Amino acid sequence: MRKVCPNLDREDGLDTVLEVPVPELHHEPSSSGRGRRRRRTVKAWVRSHMDQRHRRDGAPPSRADVQLMLGVIGAPLVPQPVAARKAMAGQDIKEEPLEVVKARYIVEQYVAAAGGEPALSAAKNMYAMGKVRMRTTKGQKARTGMGTLNGGEVAGGFVVWQKRPEQWCVEMVVAGGTKMSAGSDGKVAWRQTPWQQAHASRGPPRPLRRCVQGLDPKSTADLFSSAAWVGEKCIDGDDCFVLRVDADPSALSARSGADVEVVRHAVLGYFSQRTGLLVRLDDSHLLRIRVEGDAAAAADECAYWETTMESSIGDYRAVDGINVAHAGRTTVSLSRFAGEDADGDASSKRTCTSMEETWSIEEVDFNIVGLSNECFLPPRDLIPCKPKQEQRDDDCVADRGIKKDPALEGKGKNGDRVARPAAAAAAAAARKVLVPAATGLGWFGPAKVVAVETVDGDDQ
Repeated sequence: MRKVCPNLDREDGLDTVLEVPVPELHHEPSSSGRGRRRRRTVKAWVRSHMDQRHRRDGAPPSRADVQLMLGVIGAPLVPQPVAARKAMAGQDIKEEPLEVVKARYIVEQYVAAAGGEPALSAAKNMYAMGKVRMRTTKGQKARTGMGTLNGGEVAGGFVVWQKRPEQWCVEMVVAGGTKMSAGSDGKVAWRQTPWQQAHASRGPPRPLRRCVQGLDPKSTADLFSSAAWVGEKCIDGDDCFVLRVDADPSALSARSGADVEVVRHAVLGYFSQRTGLLVRLDDSHLLRIRVEGDAAAAADECAYWETTMESSIGDYRAVDGINVAHAGRTTVSLSRFAGEDADGDASSKRTCTSMEETWSIEEVDFNIVGLSNECFLPPRDLIPCKPKQEQRDDDCVADRGIKKDPALEGKGKNGDRVARPAAAAAAAAARKVLVPAATGLGWFGPAKVVAVETVDGDDQ
């Protein structure tokens, strides 16, 4: 049971959400056995209904399925970094291709439908909280058809914070207590799970796909500002313009490694001709993975993994003058096929795993007070460490609370700077130095600080 308490510290702050356990019914004491049976009525009723729910929805997913769903659907990224969109007013578009010009006009129409340029520019950061339900379906495609095996279903919730397209963090928790955290501070994108330590993603940081699919219209407009118009298509009875963004070869090579090569990564956006809003977002991602084996065979044998994501977006509502999608459904398909069938032959056999996510937004807001750059710091393991000598010097300065001020230094005989006597240093007024303490995940609140008193020269 959730309980919302008002924020007494700040009138413009968000309310505090408390998780309160459901209390059991209290009955009058009875000496009979029937009274003792009534005291456990609520617990037995809840347990029996949960058992019926599991029997109706199927067995819960395995640990491997939960890890796969969180790894694929939890925090996917867009193909490449995005740059800030430039308005078309006052620009010469005669030399640009027709497909690019059409795409820019469609993006301008989307910006107007999402709330207008002034409203999108006024949003400096955003926050969203929602619920998800995920399930898996496994099967194998062949010439004769496709056999499927239904997997389990799991429910959970997530929270997203974003300051800029390259500064974001997301945390998702599903039933059973399994948690996934991911984020980007603008320099490195990282991910952390219970079964894998915090690790950085290859290549430059990229925006979060979950924010692009209707939560942050400004990020969506920045992503498709470099798109090309590829045609029109009818989606659920609504005629839409189709825009396509392909990752640059430099971005693909930066994300590739010795054993894994990113062959292509493209995203398609479907914008309604009637409303101008984004109603569907498709994503295609192809990897070439070297097969483990002999050294001679490894150079020739490769396996291809293709990830296809299709997101339906809807239930737009105005929040601070910005139209934000509050519901949607994402379908993911993972396919593995051999190297000789990489051309996409439909008759080749494929091992396919399908996943589906249904999400809904419960709360979203813009311009959150206190959301600074420190809230997006990566875990401590990914923060580069300073050299030992430099760290030792910083620690000494922090312990003594004395800064290297030129006013407190003098010149020696050879012209070198030397420290003045302790009496000159003691004349400085006592002050406190705030030393930030590394907290790992920084978005759970303001950074912790440690007060260090300045040591006067007379006390030494």
